[in-house]
Amino acid sequence: MKKILYLFLFCFSLSAFGAIDALDFSSAQQEEDYHTLTQQLRCPQCQNNNIADSNATIAVDMRAKVFELLQEGKQKQDIIGYMVERYGNFVTYDPPMTTATAILWIAPMILILFGLFFVISRRSKKVAVQKIAKNEENLTASEQQRLEALLKNKE
Repeated sequence: MKKILYLFLFCFSLSAFGAIDALDFSSAQQEEDYHTLTQQLRCPQCQNNNIADSNATIAVDMRAKVFELLQEGKQKQDIIGYMVERYGNFVTYDPPMTTATAILWIAPMILILFGLFFVISRRSKKVAVQKIAKNEENLTASEQQRLEALLKNKE
């Protein structure tokens, strides 16, 4: 019977590790801002989870910092600015347009246009060579000899 009791107590002690954060907000608006911010900020470690859904150590620290900044009376934009300053634009799901992000959007389009230009120019050269070959077949014997002489002189 003691073994069952110890096993039962052991199982309950493990559930203590799954505790959630109990935060005391000074107002309902502050609590709403907290939940909004933790949904808007991305976890740098998990990369596609917000800090509200992530259990990574850095996400826990970021949630604590959001709570601390809200307790200090900071506005949402100030808190987002703080997180961007500390972790970079990656922590927002909607990063601003910068030179780096512009390059990421424009470079693939430039490469596609370059590829199309390359394919079209290569095809037009092939068509030109085919036209020349077709014209060579229509040359008279004297024109053919003259063409061969010109090609030999060029070499």
